[in-house]
Amino acid sequence: MTVTIEHKGKRKGSWDSKVSRSETPSSILSVDSDIRFTRKLGSQYRCGCCVVAAFLVLLLAAAVAVYFGYTLLASEGPAEQVFVCSMRVARGDAFQPPLADPASEAFRVRARSYRESLNMALRRSPLHSAFLGTEVLAFDGMESKDLVVHFNLHFDPYWMNIDVPLVVEALKQGVVNPESLYFSNYTIDPGSLEVKESTAALTSTTTPTTASLPVLPPSTTPAPPRRCAALELEYCSKMPYNRTSYPNIFGHKSIQEVRDNIIVFRELIDAECHRLAYDFVCQVLQPACVVRNLAYEEDKMILPCRNFCQDFWAGCGGRLPSFLQDALDCKMFPEFTGLGSCNLKPGCVQDLHSLGLSSRICDGVVDCTDMSDETDCSYCSKGLIHCGIGKACISADKVCDGKKDCPNGSDERHCLTVAPSLSVVETTLASTTHLSHYFSEGYLLLKEKGQTGKLCTENLNTTVPEPNRQATLNNIASSMCHRLSYQTVNTVRIEEDKEHSERYVYMQDPASADITFVPAPCPKREVLYIGCGDLDCGTQPARGTYGIDGLSKTAAHGDWPWHAALLKDGVHVCDGTLVSPLWVLTTTSCFQGQAKAQWTVRLGSIRLSASTPWQQEQPIVGMMKSPVEGSSVAMVKLAEAINMSDFVKPICLPNEGSTLLPYANTTYCNTLGWAKNREQLQRIEIKITPMDRCMNISFPTVNSVCTESFAKDCNEEEVAGSPMVCLSSDSKRWILMGLSNWRIACAASGMERPRLYDKITSNIDWIFKTMQTVT
Repeated sequence: MTVTIEHKGKRKGSWDSKVSRSETPSSILSVDSDIRFTRKLGSQYRCGCCVVAAFLVLLLAAAVAVYFGYTLLASEGPAEQVFVCSMRVARGDAFQPPLADPASEAFRVRARSYRESLNMALRRSPLHSAFLGTEVLAFDGMESKDLVVHFNLHFDPYWMNIDVPLVVEALKQGVVNPESLYFSNYTIDPGSLEVKESTAALTSTTTPTTASLPVLPPSTTPAPPRRCAALELEYCSKMPYNRTSYPNIFGHKSIQEVRDNIIVFRELIDAECHRLAYDFVCQVLQPACVVRNLAYEEDKMILPCRNFCQDFWAGCGGRLPSFLQDALDCKMFPEFTGLGSCNLKPGCVQDLHSLGLSSRICDGVVDCTDMSDETDCSYCSKGLIHCGIGKACISADKVCDGKKDCPNGSDERHCLTVAPSLSVVETTLASTTHLSHYFSEGYLLLKEKGQTGKLCTENLNTTVPEPNRQATLNNIASSMCHRLSYQTVNTVRIEEDKEHSERYVYMQDPASADITFVPAPCPKREVLYIGCGDLDCGTQPARGTYGIDGLSKTAAHGDWPWHAALLKDGVHVCDGTLVSPLWVLTTTSCFQGQAKAQWTVRLGSIRLSASTPWQQEQPIVGMMKSPVEGSSVAMVKLAEAINMSDFVKPICLPNEGSTLLPYANTTYCNTLGWAKNREQLQRIEIKITPMDRCMNISFPTVNSVCTESFAKDCNEEEVAGSPMVCLSSDSKRWILMGLSNWRIACAASGMERPRLYDKITSNIDWIFKTMQTVT
């Protein structure tokens, strides 16, 4: 049954209501009951809806067309053009130091003023249809003098074909022109206006586009000798040196080329990606330079050290564009091989504080390459010279005054030395009494109370008879080489001093056993040149004593100058022992199961996380395994020869064909290890013990020697490659007698494991043959 209720009156409204019960009703609202409500739209409203629907469909179609048209056409349109510009304001404005900082309020206010003036000038120029906007990048100049403004101009080439001449003409008319309405308060130097189209971009939070470095054409003529020049880049005027050199590593041949490309580097510094970005960037843009006094020698460019480059990359590497990544490849930067080899990362003391290592400051152990942690202390005030070991400093006038003022006698040790030139000696660190490294040949130099002079030989003609002159020179050379730890004399001759030194000395009585040196003129500039050979091994010159006298359990600098740390990608993995300038002995177990990595050898260090003026690192370029059956000894070759010093020297090896016991005093043997709870290198006394002590815990061979330590200290342990060193029979030299194959770990007190070493005597013939034949 269907019940229908209809309203048939003449009342008209928007809705006609109908209540019905139907199987297929049409409705827009329903309830749970069987009754549904249906609303019908009047005819006059249905017509309006059709019009609205048609309009919406057309609007949607237009939007789709615009979207697809923009997507397809925009991808093929020309890219935005950016022009890098600069100009000098000769009058009306001046440079002030706060303007050099883009984060300062002074910079923001001044940049906004110039940006608005440039925008108005370009929007009323013939280029207005393509002009997009201006960026003021930086301000340069000398304090209270002319202001140099660096800015970018952006154009859309879709509307107009833009090139450099058009931009220059627009700037001349709207900016440089004295009648310009927008720069009426300024005088712009017309000759200072520079415009270049940018061809490379640097990803930055402030400036999207910058200029690329110039591509230098190949040269067919040899480059002139490198010479130092004045550091003229105002931006880098805070560097601690005032001489630079061209070309730098980017190929800049002049200060003008550096200025043309300075913006990309300033943006990198302003990004604050590294605390020392300013120092690093200035050291590569305007590298320090050392003048060589010899006419035939090039002046030396000093770059940042490789570890400084790597540290910079860790913070800023992600911001470097490709053309900078190639030039700043850290593999091309020098390793630190001694003072003057490269520029060190500054701020060592600040780093110690930030790493929670403040206790190392002024503790008597050098932890900074520039010695800054020990040269501003209660025991060593500024201006004093550190003795290198312990808490001892002296004034400069006490160096080479004939009296030992340092505990190790280092202030009187290098008063006579040899060097290829005076400039090499004068550029070394003045904060220590030790030489940065030995020279095997050069001019004989005498240092006295801070002054250095060459030995003049002109008085030999009057003081020594002709037959005895060469013998006298040989005796002097032999004594000099011996003082430098060399055993033989290769060269001794008289040369003309081409360096034009200012100070000379001569021997008052050359034939006497005790020679006195007296300052004197040298009109003919005839000086003594010496060449030494066969560096002495196994001695500890930095200590000032031989053998075990005064030897501490905790290593001091110079105690073990042959001990090396092997680093895999900068992480300490194994130890080794220096046996020649190019070779280090270690064990094959260091490299077992190790993936391909960058291996380096570090010498001259007793704390793994510290640096010293004498520390050196060299990459490993090859490894050779011992051919002796059952031996794990390996020889690793370094990329370059190590420079010898009081803190880096080779150990002695047993004679070829020798055996263990007759050659060394095995009563005094030691091994070295980086203790578990102490980062400083430790000396562990060991003694040879019967082989059956080791057979129960290891697998010895005929090439093994079993030892045990005297002390029972759970802090004592060593890593693979640690040496077994014993005193020679005369107690003056240390000899390498064995190498550990595996790490000796700590054990509970009273349960110390015996230590097993591979004999060096079993490998000695192979070691000497390899060093002689493999170059």
